[in-house]
Order: sequence, then structure tokens, then C-alpha cells
Amino acid sequence: KVQLVESGGGSVQAGGSMRLSCVVSGYTYSRYLMAWFRQAPGKEREGVAAIDSDGTTRYADSVKGRFTISTASEGNTKYTLYLQMNSLKPEDNAMYYCRADNSLWIGYWTQSANYNYWGQGTQVTVSS
Repeated sequence: KVQLVESGGGSVQAGGSMRLSCVVSGYTYSRYLMAWFRQAPGKEREGVAAIDSDGTTRYADSVKGRFTISTASEGNTKYTLYLQMNSLKPEDNAMYYCRADNSLWIGYWTQSANYNYWGQGTQVTVSS
């Protein structure tokens, strides 16, 4: 069974940095598309960044140059997905979710409903 567990959220002042982690376990597929989404109160969920098993990455315009997505493999069935967030802004306040899929093409990375696997989320609070 594939499981995703996020961690690393918390509170930080504007201009600060934070790194989110998402441990993906039980993942036996040879390829992946993994992504971070976020949802702020009263707003729609939006894609933040994605990375596929070829190393191709995609970013939302609002985070380009500030956020970096990466993965680390820990054996054949376990990965850790990271989101390094620098120069944080109050508008980055949101619940952050990781998602994974074994067949979705990165061109469709923003379509959160198409991912087969997702985590429960971790809260990021940025104060001004």
C-alpha cells in the first residue's frame, strides 16, 4: 500500500525559509510524478511544484525562483519528496499536500484530482 506522510510545516516570519518533506512508502512503480499542492482558507487548491522520475520539474509562477522541489530515493519502494521554500511571503500561508502518481504525465501536473496517492497535509504559516 502506498502511503504519503508530510512533515516540516510550522510558523515562520516573512523572508524566512522552510523545508517540507513527504515520505512516500510502498511505492513499487518504476516511474513517478510527485507534486506539492497547497490550499489557503477560502481559496482553491493550487499546484506549487512537480517533479517526475526523469528529473523534469515544473513550478507555479508564484513560487519560481523561491521554491525548489527534489526527491531522494531510499531503496526500491521508498522516496522522500522535498520542497525547499525560501523568501517566504504571507501569501504562501496554506495547507501543503504532497501527491504522487505512477502514470500521470507532467504536462498535467496541476490536475490534483488525477493523482492516485496523496498525503494528509502540513500547515505552513508565514507571518508578516
